[in-house]
Amino acid sequence: MKISIITATYNSGATLRDTLESILRQDYSDYELVIKDGGSTDNTLDICREYEPRFEGRMKLLSSPDKGLYDAMNQGIRATTGEVVGILNSDDFYTSNGILRIIARQFEETPDIDALYGDIHYVRADDTSKLVRYYSSKMFRRGWMRFGFMPAHPSFYCKKATYERFKLDGTKIEGFKGDVSCAYFNTSYKIAADFEFLVRTIFVGRIKTHYINRDFVTMRSGGTSNSGASSHWQINRDHQKALKENGVYSNILFLALRYVYKIGELALGRLS
Repeated sequence: MKISIITATYNSGATLRDTLESILRQDYSDYELVIKDGGSTDNTLDICREYEPRFEGRMKLLSSPDKGLYDAMNQGIRATTGEVVGILNSDDFYTSNGILRIIARQFEETPDIDALYGDIHYVRADDTSKLVRYYSSKMFRRGWMRFGFMPAHPSFYCKKATYERFKLDGTKIEGFKGDVSCAYFNTSYKIAADFEFLVRTIFVGRIKTHYINRDFVTMRSGGTSNSGASSHWQINRDHQKALKENGVYSNILFLALRYVYKIGELALGRLS
């Protein structure tokens, strides 16, 4: 089973080597890496070209201006040729060397599932050995999406056919940015287009998913979705919008409950 990994880059030279090395260390070889670069001006493209021979034909580099992260992801998904698609951000890396093998085996053993997910953890950007927060998807249930909960998206691997089945009509989205023919993620969302996609597929579409009790990805803290009060305010706005547009009832009090759970994760991270 071929797995397509999408990595969106833009001036990612400081962290990209860790991402690429973690892919090369995987003990499963039936994969492709699609790098969608937004026109980096640092050494990102030099690093990609340096590593390309080591991937032995399994790296596809696309470099052109885009409309932001979710447009880059849309373009990346469109370029994939694998049966299963996952996203590995350019400042993240696989936690261990057997992640792709575990993912492939699960899809082969349970061919009726549409997607699977696991856990991730956040580390300090300046010291990746220091745990900040462990994000477990174990307790996730479909109904919890009313409260803003979702599986850890960096651990989410979905069949390409499912992406195609739930693709939006970009011409009907006000202010949609990017190629309307590859509207997998709704780029009208500033931060939480991943949440909207999961509401659309898991809650409304009722796709069949499977949880794997495994830490998939190590993420550096300080990214767009966890960089201060303003980002949390925007996330809540995006969550309300996503639920409303998909016909799912929620309210601001429901969404506020998510932060109680998140505080517990942070407290456990500090104790670890």
